[in-house]
Amino acid sequence: MRTLPVGSAYAVWTGIGAAGTAIIGMALLGDSTAPLRILCIMLILAGVIGLKLVTAN
Repeated sequence: MRTLPVGSAYAVWTGIGAAGTAIIGMALLGDSTAPLRILCIMLILAGVIGLKLVTAN
């Protein structure tokens, strides 16, 4: 949080947590691996990366 504003940092950590939980569920717990679900997870991760890239230091 030294370089990100609080709102962006919260969004980043929430996004990482949500995507990570979904990935672990698919890998270890047998959750659905439907292509649309994987696409949505990739969009979350793209948003997290985008927030990091466009946030001024």
